[in-house]
Amino acid sequence: MTSNLKFIATALTGLNTAACAIVPKNEIVTEVILPAKPEQVWDVLTDGEKYADWNPFIVNIEGRFETGQRLTNTMQAEPGKQMVFKPKILEARINEELRWNGRVIMPGIFDGEHYFLLEPHDHQTRFTHGEKFSGFALWFINTGQFLENFKAMNAALSNRVRELYANEETTK
Repeated sequence: MTSNLKFIATALTGLNTAACAIVPKNEIVTEVILPAKPEQVWDVLTDGEKYADWNPFIVNIEGRFETGQRLTNTMQAEPGKQMVFKPKILEARINEELRWNGRVIMPGIFDGEHYFLLEPHDHQTRFTHGEKFSGFALWFINTGQFLENFKAMNAALSNRVRELYANEETTK
């Protein structure tokens, strides 16, 4: 009996390892220089209630922006089509990085590690916005379709920080 359980456990471990090796992966990475300091960009990124005022892609975020917390995000990849998901924050380093993991149904089907990196750059902010996708659904979903949404969000964020902080001197 014990040897049967060991055999089953070994077989399942092998199947899991093989499955993970063949699961497709993909990544979208965008970058833009924003006309504001990292702390100003962070303030806009972590004000989820105001997303509807400026963000065409993620139109609402509810929750605390702290590592380990869950958010409730409303995404609109196409006009009129919204999707609510509840990612877990993997990393929230104030003024530097915000990273969460969202998934559809259960791990391994369609997972996305969405991230925002903020770096000081000539009195402005180098903003890297991306997502690492994995899961079996990638055989059927073209994640490249989201690239334009990422770019639209970046442009809208640039406009938002310009609108909010245009009167403040960012060159200090």
